[in-house]
Amino acid sequence: GPISVQFRVKVRVRILVVSTSRYLFANSEDVRCKCICPPYRGIEGHIYKQNVSLKDCNCLHVVEPMPVDGKDVEAYCLRCECKYEERSSGTIKFTIIMYLSILGLLLLYMVYLTLLEPMLKRRLFGHSQLIQSDDDVVGDQQPFANAHNVLSRSHSRPNMLNKVEHAQQRWRRQVQEQRKSVFDRHVVLS
Repeated sequence: GPISVQFRVKVRVRILVVSTSRYLFANSEDVRCKCICPPYRGIEGHIYKQNVSLKDCNCLHVVEPMPVDGKDVEAYCLRCECKYEERSSGTIKFTIIMYLSILGLLLLYMVYLTLLEPMLKRRLFGHSQLIQSDDDVVGDQQPFANAHNVLSRSHSRPNMLNKVEHAQQRWRRQVQEQRKSVFDRHVVLS
């Protein structure tokens, strides 16, 4: 009946569109011939690009419209440099996706450092003040110097967070020492 004919036509059209789009997509994005032609007898230099096969990658197939006529075509084409270029759009897409993923992870980490870490520090700072007052420990110069000890005593925190906190404290101490060292050297040199 008419439904089956319409269905067949739709299927054939879809197959044709998909196969044509795949062919055009591959040809237009992954391969091309690029001819760089320098200035010639008052004609400006120009770059020509065409989607042609490797065997057709020459001036005669790529340079359209030809800016010269007759016997000047050969002389003009001898001056042109044509290169066949291939690239993998799949590799390019994968690289961009990886780059954006890493960038996204770094942004999430930045949000963690700017929003969540201060809240954890405030909670930790209050807890460390209680422990310091109980133990009569004085830590006025660096309020979080005792953070690793507080974290190791705390049973509510996972072990991995303790390690990360310890590494952060060690890194911060190293940065502070480097700043002090640079400042001392600057004062000595001045």
